[in-house]
Amino acid sequence: MTPSVTSPWTRGAAALRRAWSSDLCWSFRQTPSAIAAAIAVSIFLCLALFAPWVARQNPFDLSTFSLLSSELPPAWLPGGDSHFLLGTDVQGRDVVSTILYGLRISLLVGFGSVLLSMAIGVSLGLSAGYAGKWIDTLIMRVADIQLSFPAILVALLVNGIARTALPREVFNSVALPILVFSIGISNWVQYARTVRSQVMVEKDKEYVQAANILGRSALFVATRHILPNTTGPITVLAAINLALAMLTEATLSFLGVGMPPTRPSLGTLVRVGNEYMLSGDWWIVIFPSAALVVLVLAVNLLGDWLRDALNPRLR
Repeated sequence: MTPSVTSPWTRGAAALRRAWSSDLCWSFRQTPSAIAAAIAVSIFLCLALFAPWVARQNPFDLSTFSLLSSELPPAWLPGGDSHFLLGTDVQGRDVVSTILYGLRISLLVGFGSVLLSMAIGVSLGLSAGYAGKWIDTLIMRVADIQLSFPAILVALLVNGIARTALPREVFNSVALPILVFSIGISNWVQYARTVRSQVMVEKDKEYVQAANILGRSALFVATRHILPNTTGPITVLAAINLALAMLTEATLSFLGVGMPPTRPSLGTLVRVGNEYMLSGDWWIVIFPSAALVVLVLAVNLLGDWLRDALNPRLR
């Protein structure tokens, strides 16, 4: 008898049905705040991804804006222009366009720094928890030393060293990767401590002992058997740290040590707009600030939902 062949479409549909009926999706459907936050984050991601097609002008291209259109109020106020919904800044740039392009940089810095922190922290935490002995002591003492400094101070230190060592033109061209590195290197400790505690619980269980008896290497056991059991806490940490990373980037840019004005992030837009707040051009700072607040709030709400949904004690 010839066995039936299942098409990829059928397998994919079955996988989607299983995912839709899973506990995680059920929890998501029962949490209105998580749904609203997911919609908001999806909108921000789409706007940032398609900014070159959605934005009216490229704020990085001097030929796309004019000083004659500078400091126009939002379109619904007297003196506003219907072509510029949220008004323009002192250089004549469309505020909507600057926010869309600023979103791209803020999200890129946030995701990049979180991935870097996760890679460093998970690797070191896995090594410390599984190897133990002097490796565990060394890594954890380094983590304790870094915990004695605020994350923003570590990021400021790394960013300041790069700014001092590199010429201004060179630094401006590599400001984005430097910012990602400075924020990422300051947040790896949380991942390392979380993974280490999970590994120390898992490594004495029967399935790990069975893998050791079968002669599996330590790297294989750690990465293929133990690491998958730490994905829940890592996912929650990543979601929460994404919001913190974007706030850290905004803080550094607001202090003038983040992204240069020629490549503005949301933090840079807030810093530049704040200089004209008292002159009455409130829209230059209010709208980028509101976009940053809504984005960070939405990410935090998703992180809170993930923390509760993946907590076995609340099931």
